[in-house]
Amino acid sequence: MMNNNQAAYDRAITVFSPDGRLYQVEYAREAVKRGTTAVGIKCQDGVVLIVDKRINSRLLEANSIEKIFKIDEHIGVASSGLVGDARALVDRARVEAQINRISYDEPIDVETLSKKLGDHMQTYTQFGGARPYGTALLITGISDGEFRLFETDPSGTLLEYKATGIGTGRPAVMKLFEEEYTYECSLDDAIKLGLKALHEATEGKFDVSTVEIGVISRSEGIFRKMTREEVATYIDQPAA
Repeated sequence: MMNNNQAAYDRAITVFSPDGRLYQVEYAREAVKRGTTAVGIKCQDGVVLIVDKRINSRLLEANSIEKIFKIDEHIGVASSGLVGDARALVDRARVEAQINRISYDEPIDVETLSKKLGDHMQTYTQFGGARPYGTALLITGISDGEFRLFETDPSGTLLEYKATGIGTGRPAVMKLFEEEYTYECSLDDAIKLGLKALHEATEGKFDVSTVEIGVISRSEGIFRKMTREEVATYIDQPAA
């Protein structure tokens, strides 16, 4: 139950509590923690994003749920948290990518785009009359031949990882990655590790209709979402 001290400071986004906390930002992070699990993994051959779409009704069309988005030819993102907020950030990211192409006649750097999104999210923790974004993003892509994987949260914090997860299953995902991740693995092995992590996070409650996979391979150099048939070839394989 909320105590009186917390109630005095949690209504205004611009007011710190005496112990240095911004409660509305913490509430937004809680929205992310309740979201579906998404994982990102870098390896020597490429980078992969895998999400669990968590379908709660047999009446729902699985294809109507989208958690992985293509931003530009070389960049993709995965989201967890409020889907509407994620779509707003995706639209902004696509605009930033196109502005860069028009202004400089070259694709935007992955780190530059990630910082722009993080900075944008941070501004919504400073002004009254607005609320923080209730979503976190995994932003991945290739720049100058190097694969990059960034994570940003509602506070605007930006961190780069070799492998990470967001959403409700993050603790289980990170525990598995700490034990089994190696950068020297192949892209196939990275996908299998990501699915194993998702299996741990969801207690095995996923199938080909509830999983999305996005990849960038070194040979192709572009971000693409796998077809349902391609995803099925991995889901049907037993976990290593």
